[in-house]
Amino acid sequence: MLPNFYQTELLEAGCDEAGRGCLAGPVFAAAVILPPDFHHPLLNDSKQMSEKNRNLLREIICREAVAWAVEAVSAERIDEINILNASFEGMSLAASKLSVAPQFLAIDGNRFRTKLNIPFQCIVKGDGKYADIAAASVLAKTFRDEYMLRIAEQYPMYGWAKNKGYPTREHRLAVMEHGLTEHHRKTFNCEVDQLTLF
Repeated sequence: MLPNFYQTELLEAGCDEAGRGCLAGPVFAAAVILPPDFHHPLLNDSKQMSEKNRNLLREIICREAVAWAVEAVSAERIDEINILNASFEGMSLAASKLSVAPQFLAIDGNRFRTKLNIPFQCIVKGDGKYADIAAASVLAKTFRDEYMLRIAEQYPMYGWAKNKGYPTREHRLAVMEHGLTEHHRKTFNCEVDQLTLF
């Protein structure tokens, strides 16, 4: 099982995001503070888990975490500040909304910027190394998927119930046929000429 924390001297929150590579929908970010004795054999990088197990772990994490928060950064905001900065903003917002203030942030990835006065460490593939980051990845992924399922009801032609806004061939063909929605990221290349890549 994954160790819970990157370090144990300071109260740590794991942070991660979901949806950076999508053509549509917000990027979701989460921050989670786990209790020291938290363990679950299924917890891993959310991308390595089944949808059923992610949803199961989401309930457990929300119930047992010391604190957790999820924030969404809209497609409009992504277009305004770019996806990398939107990911940083989302993780900062989530960390700032925790009901218990963290003293240290363990960040999934190799870069991070924040206005929060909290020390942090970036950890490449951290969602597969530490349980608090993995827990954040599960919350970010499940909350984002839930959001995409809701807007898929309004726009069924894009296949978001299946592709969750990622640039699948189906999604790009639907953009060619139906155009962009208010949920699409206008600065992303949604054009059909990218179909040659698939």
